[in-house]
Amino acid sequence: MESRHMCTLTLLLVSVCPLCCRATWMWLGVGPGSDPAPGSDPGSGSVLGPGPGPGPGPGPVPQSRVCADLPLSPRQREICRKKPFLLPSVRDGARLAVAECQNQFRNERWNCSTSTDPARFRQQLTAGTKETAFIYAVMAAGLVHAVTRACSHGNMTECGCDTRLRGGSSPEEGWHWGGCSDHIQYGVWFSRRFIDGAGRNTTAVDEGYELSSASRNTTAAGRGYTPSSANRHNSEAGRQAIVKTMLTHCRCHGVSGSCAVKTCWKTVAPFERVGAYLKQRYEQSVQVWDRSKRKPRRKQPRRLPVAAHQLVYFNKSPNYCVADRRRGVAGTRGRRCSRTSTGPDSCVLLCCGRGYNTHLVRHVQRCECKFVWCCYVHCRRCESMNDMHTCK
Repeated sequence: MESRHMCTLTLLLVSVCPLCCRATWMWLGVGPGSDPAPGSDPGSGSVLGPGPGPGPGPGPVPQSRVCADLPLSPRQREICRKKPFLLPSVRDGARLAVAECQNQFRNERWNCSTSTDPARFRQQLTAGTKETAFIYAVMAAGLVHAVTRACSHGNMTECGCDTRLRGGSSPEEGWHWGGCSDHIQYGVWFSRRFIDGAGRNTTAVDEGYELSSASRNTTAAGRGYTPSSANRHNSEAGRQAIVKTMLTHCRCHGVSGSCAVKTCWKTVAPFERVGAYLKQRYEQSVQVWDRSKRKPRRKQPRRLPVAAHQLVYFNKSPNYCVADRRRGVAGTRGRRCSRTSTGPDSCVLLCCGRGYNTHLVRHVQRCECKFVWCCYVHCRRCESMNDMHTCK
């Protein structure tokens, strides 16, 4: 009798909340759960929530309930329960990645539009296109970036600054390593463990963590990929993008401002730079065949090995000009375009030859502001009329 009730409950959960059964942490960047709960303090192991009824006020909600309510896989939920202080960084990484994806593709036909519909969002993650590859890469990179910065800011109990560079120097060039270098090794290690479930291939080394890819540097494209191995490859390419774009900062020391000695440290680059790097990898992505499907009868052409930093995909991108709910494509109708541009945001390219509508838009803003003694700022109210073009 008890097992029958459990079976009924499972079927009800599948029908009502498919995302809970096929959860993805990426939903934290686009879904309603992307906003932190009011009064939450993940590092303390509890969250303030509404009480059971009229009473003295909000009471503590166990951290296990917070993790259970998030769109995480069972393994990720277990990590969330064991390391609750990492939850804010996971959220920040997802938001950072989605925002940068939309920034890099803001003028393209596919503008990384995110739907609040779980089914449509999952279609983008399972399409096997170049866009799918970019999403997996930028999400993994966003997690590395957020966790690494949190370590340097002192928000973690397991990591801090990377002190392994301290003590090294170059006497002939007059500088030495010091300061607070970002602990990129921990960020890469945690991203692999959280996204890929890599436990065997990312063991601790000395006092740090493995930085290079756990897999081979190159993979023979002729052998093909499975969807899961392609996703892992693209996620690793995103992590390596953080490593390849790291910056070295130096500060001068000397008498009267002279640069007799410099102290240098390494930091992760602004995420906009990482996004631009991944956009280049997207444009040079490599098509591979899906070996989980039956191999085609015709002989496959000899393919060159795929480097670890390259993005891979299976299927050609759909037509993003026209809305297609089945594929999760929003289309370009109603998108704003530029009549004078010659780039991808031009009305000719963005509107796919359908033409565009022109609207006269009134803008109201403050102008000619002056400071009046004492003590306020006086501004005029200025109006302007501008043309705005949208795709038909």
